[in-house]
Amino acid sequence: MTIAAAAVFCGSRHGALPVFGEAARAMGAGLAQRQIHLVYGGGAVGLMGVVAEAALEAGGKVSGIIPSFLHDREVMNDRVTDLIVTDSMHERKRLMFAQADAFLILPGGLGTFDELMEIMTWRQLALHDKPIVIVNVADWAKHVIAALEAAVEQGLADPSARHLYEVVPGVEEALEFLESEKKRDEIAQTDRL
Repeated sequence: MTIAAAAVFCGSRHGALPVFGEAARAMGAGLAQRQIHLVYGGGAVGLMGVVAEAALEAGGKVSGIIPSFLHDREVMNDRVTDLIVTDSMHERKRLMFAQADAFLILPGGLGTFDELMEIMTWRQLALHDKPIVIVNVADWAKHVIAALEAAVEQGLADPSARHLYEVVPGVEEALEFLESEKKRDEIAQTDRL
């Protein structure tokens, strides 16, 4: 699998810690520097706005996908390379999934949790085998990870669910993970020749 585009799921708010914004900036710039197309929720506010602006400032390609009813709440970012307006949240997530080769989860709230759970469920159901990376900046995701672990321990999820996602402590590790996936793909392609 070549990772040419990555979807970033993150908050439409900035959150309480400055490190969240720093991570969003580093992610946007890091993807652009690696020529990985950013796919995100299309808003100009919160962490999602920060990641998109950082990618654009670094010369990256950015696709924003936003449902029409969020036009005012998330303030559509009309500076992106490509802005797609959908009729629903479901269509937004479907298009983000279709355009992305990997999923990066930065700090966020209920919408981010929803996106993470849905994309993991799709992977569990073998609808895709794209990498999912939880970027656990300042331990923001510890309770989400604990809930996933509890589901396994309580017999409500198969132990194989632990392999649906990766957890890394920061942006640099997430970008290194993407690089390692790209290298593994290049080696696999060479072996097939």
